[in-house]
Amino acid sequence: MNCVDFDKHFQTYLRQWTQQNMGKFKNVDEMEAEVPEVYLRWLNEPCDWLSGRTPGDYFEQFDDAKFLCKWLSDYVKKKVPVPDQLMERITALGEESVPELIAIAGRKEASNEVRMTAIGLLREMECEQPMEMYISWLGSGEFDELCENAAESLKNMGGKVIEPLLQAYETANAAARECIADILCDYPTEKRVLPLLLELMDSSSNTALIASYIAKFGDPDALPRMKQALEDPAINYLDYVEIANAVRALGGEVTSERTFDGDPYYESMKKLG
Repeated sequence: MNCVDFDKHFQTYLRQWTQQNMGKFKNVDEMEAEVPEVYLRWLNEPCDWLSGRTPGDYFEQFDDAKFLCKWLSDYVKKKVPVPDQLMERITALGEESVPELIAIAGRKEASNEVRMTAIGLLREMECEQPMEMYISWLGSGEFDELCENAAESLKNMGGKVIEPLLQAYETANAAARECIADILCDYPTEKRVLPLLLELMDSSSNTALIASYIAKFGDPDALPRMKQALEDPAINYLDYVEIANAVRALGGEVTSERTFDGDPYYESMKKLG
């Protein structure tokens, strides 16, 4: 398939427009403000490099989702920027594109870039069909950018993710557990979540992050553990600040302020005033 570099062609068009119109503007800011309008004109002008079609409607002539998704993969493989118009056409085909995108997302031999693109398009389509696949990734004992991207999609799928995520938590590694906890924090009525969060407070090295999750979850039953953490002599200043914020968010009070002489961040904050 011919993977035309739409971005390169627009940049050529923009350079030509800039040269022709440089004297019409008072400053660079005025000229840059016109760029979105220039882009719209470019989208709707017939081009010889597209056999007379416009960049905006070029992909509209294709209705085969499998063909278009293969084209998407070829773009990524050839390291040519994927045109927005191609991705828009794939999502516009709706359910026809879903099986192909799920296949790309789940293809282990494919590059992370094309798999990430497929996950993003499925999320844009508000597709819930890959839910089980995404959760299985989180529970696999491995964690990478694909899992993190998939987790963003799981956040939009509602309460149906709670039970399988709680199961996946048991086999997940530390990074995936934090990611799962972040999702589960959106369900404050689920009583099984707080014990997981408190467990992470003890086991995770990302204390400030877990404290922010506990604050988001909003269960005041966490207050005793959070106040105890404030007294930990080994705590650093940044963790202390986030835990103190969580205590206040849960309705508690921070009755004493600690000093952290020698802590680099604390010292830099003192210098700022």
